Amino acid sequence: MDITPETIRILSVDDHPLLREGIGALIAGHRDLQLVAEASNGHEAIEQFRSHHPDVTLMDVQMPEMNGIDALIAIRSEFPDARIIVLTAYGGDALCLRAMKAGARAYILKDNARTDLLDTIRVVRAGKKFIHAEVAAELASHATDGALSEREIDVLSLIADGNSNKLIADRLTIVEDTVKGHVKRILAKLGVNDRTHAVTVGLKRGIIAL
Repeated sequence: MDITPETIRILSVDDHPLLREGIGALIAGHRDLQLVAEASNGHEAIEQFRSHHPDVTLMDVQMPEMNGIDALIAIRSEFPDARIIVLTAYGGDALCLRAMKAGARAYILKDNARTDLLDTIRVVRAGKKFIHAEVAAELASHATDGALSEREIDVLSLIADGNSNKLIADRLTIVEDTVKGHVKRILAKLGVNDRTHAVTVGLKRGIIAL
């Protein structure tokens, strides 16, 4: 495909080759779009961005070596005008908020890529932002919820790994009563009654990841 001044140059970042192939096939045939580079993790994404300076980057979140949020932050710290779309399987409101605060211009789900991706690329290239409706609804439903602190997120992550309060206290170098206080606040903020449900909600909303 010939590249014209109007062509939107795209970098695709995902650790699954089949997904990248699918994106390439989706983009192919559109005269205003050109896939110029691919990457399979955050480190590669940074290098490919430096080499190609794409107009729009499609960034997965969960990847080996360096995740998409960290790569997004690194790229935008070096290239503040970078236009990055988070393309993920995770529709959690907390994960979306983290991505948008890090500088993502759009957040869409892989399940909706076939219907939404091309228009989202064009919207983001034009300087606008976009959040998929399903994720926007999740954001709205939790807008008044209390956000977990960094320490509470640490505690919830350790709970998800199967640690007892005593082990969490040892890992974080705090007393067990402090851990119990954190757990109580976590349950209250997430609106759940037990640790297992807290982990389930934390994973669904993207507050923690396994």
